[in-house]
Amino acid sequence: MAPFTILHVCMGNICRSPMAERLLARAVRDRAGEAGDQLVRSVSAGTGGWHEGEEMNPPAARQVLARGGSTDGFEARKLRGDFIDEADLIFTATADQYDYVVALRPDAAERTFVMGEFRRLLGSVDTSALPPAGDEADAVHARGVAIVEAINRLRGSDGPLPGDDLDDPWGRGDQTFQRIGDEIEDTTVPFAKLLLS
Repeated sequence: MAPFTILHVCMGNICRSPMAERLLARAVRDRAGEAGDQLVRSVSAGTGGWHEGEEMNPPAARQVLARGGSTDGFEARKLRGDFIDEADLIFTATADQYDYVVALRPDAAERTFVMGEFRRLLGSVDTSALPPAGDEADAVHARGVAIVEAINRLRGSDGPLPGDDLDDPWGRGDQTFQRIGDEIEDTTVPFAKLLLS
């Protein structure tokens, strides 16, 4: 069984989505150790290709490192349809990027969420209805799919709220990047805990 795969999407793939990619990976390792890499795959891409092949933006990298994550081997890449196809869950930084993903792959709508929207709904998931947590890939995958389905049901026909977007910190100071890092961890840490508890 392949790992449960989360795709993080922002605009240029050098600030928000790589921070989310690496902070989720760190949250998974915090709960599952090195084995977490076999259970959960966290990747990212940008809707634009201007920065393809570049490293993470330095203030974004500083936030990841300060929070115990790794920036090793990161290279920005442009979003492609097959990245969406491979993902069990897609987090976008903004509602516009949600629309971009769904325009590219309409069948991904039920597993694509603005990160703040997912965070808002996560606490309302009925954990007793989820498959049991486990330390095998099959169990993690089944639980992850069930969490995504539960959040999609909770969302219903409501769209994301304006406050669900992650502000673009590009060109802004470390304080802004710190706030975005906090908002990302407000989603990634509880999600990793629920997925792997």
